[in-house]
Amino acid sequence: MNSIIKAENLTFSYPGDEDSKPVPALKGVSFEIEEGSFTAILGHNGSGKSTLAKLLCMINTPDSGKLWIMGKDMTAQDVTDEDIMNARRDVGMVFQNPDNQIVATIVEEDVAFGCENLGLPPHEIRKRVDKALADVGMTKYARHPATDLSGGQKQRVAIAGVIAMKRRCIIFDESTAMLDPMGRREVMKIIQKLNKEEHITVILITHHMNEAAKADRVIVMNEGKIIRDGTPKYVFCDPEAMWESDLDVPQTTELLFKLKNAGLDLPLDEFDVHKCAAVIAAEVRRKMEAQK
Repeated sequence: MNSIIKAENLTFSYPGDEDSKPVPALKGVSFEIEEGSFTAILGHNGSGKSTLAKLLCMINTPDSGKLWIMGKDMTAQDVTDEDIMNARRDVGMVFQNPDNQIVATIVEEDVAFGCENLGLPPHEIRKRVDKALADVGMTKYARHPATDLSGGQKQRVAIAGVIAMKRRCIIFDESTAMLDPMGRREVMKIIQKLNKEEHITVILITHHMNEAAKADRVIVMNEGKIIRDGTPKYVFCDPEAMWESDLDVPQTTELLFKLKNAGLDLPLDEFDVHKCAAVIAAEVRRKMEAQK
């Protein structure tokens, strides 16, 4: 598969106060994101994950290192404003607070806002807005005031606005953090649908381990560096390593880990609640049969 994003030794620091040095946020980060993939990025507050997201969608530029988007070196000296705009068209972001992303009073007008800025003709905007609202299940709310929506519905409108601009990669920067459990489930279903059915590359930054477990790949960051990178099975099947980094694991993994330490022969890579329950029940039955 082709890489949509490639980073090589990226560094970035925030300016310090008048009497202090710059504060390093990224310290030599390297990785590739394949087109059509679903990657989750984990890390406690201050680990650098949101800073990385802003570099990937060209909100900020790195202090050093290389960053390619769709094969274009965005850190080259000859990069133009048009190159930057093209990169921003390919890689979009949905932020944490949905209220900060709503710019119009009516839902369909908000979804159309980005397309209008691209200078698209009205008939094309209409087509894209209708499809984007259908993709996120918000068609019947097209003429509703955006302020009347729930947090989860507002986040879906924000996602629709990014979809309408036909981004090839969407970064969700803790986009479910301010939602209730039902809103988080709704948004996660949409994220998975966009990835699996629309083949949009997804980068999900999250504190919720159950969400990260749905990704193809999990990157763990700490103090501006990548400390773990692999499938959810690889990353989460060492709970103690995650806990040492002040991070959790999916609830199913923690339960299986505790039961395994109590003497049950159980795997640690069953992230689905129902399948986890079935695995535990089967092992308990086996134990009971062996004791007869």
